[in-house]
Amino acid sequence: MSDDVLEFDATTIPGRPCSMAAALSLVGEKWALFAVREIFWGNHRFDEIARNTGAPRDRLAARLRGLEAAGVVERRPYSDRPLRHEYHLTPAGRDLSTVMQALRSWGDRWLIGEPPAAVAHSCGEDLDALYVCRHCGDEVRNRDLELQMRTPHWDLAGPVAPPAQEEAAARA
Repeated sequence: MSDDVLEFDATTIPGRPCSMAAALSLVGEKWALFAVREIFWGNHRFDEIARNTGAPRDRLAARLRGLEAAGVVERRPYSDRPLRHEYHLTPAGRDLSTVMQALRSWGDRWLIGEPPAAVAHSCGEDLDALYVCRHCGDEVRNRDLELQMRTPHWDLAGPVAPPAQEEAAARA
């Protein structure tokens, strides 16, 4: 595991071991992801984030504290008197932009008749993100994917019993 991986105890999540479950335990509550969205869009101060998310202030403060503790956002002082902070994304927080783009695109396609916002690429055109394989450069389609379980004692159907000798060794 590299030094830039966030600290997280995946064993606290019930069910199938899954990176998605770990990620959602941190950013799956809407106020957390809305806060990341606002910071990503340049709104760094608490009042701006609260106004643009519609989140209850106490809940937003709790989500921002959790995101800060997890290393997704960082607070930076912008005023000494009184001491006030603004929020900025860390590299881990900035990497959530692809998640937010995917959710926005899905919502535009399946939930919203006329999208309320668009993300333009530096070429000036609206972004239509493409999922590509980093190795071969091909566009990724669902039919091309295969899940490979790498967690011991789990397969695609769910948990499997450990071999008898492992079970006996674990009891000893």
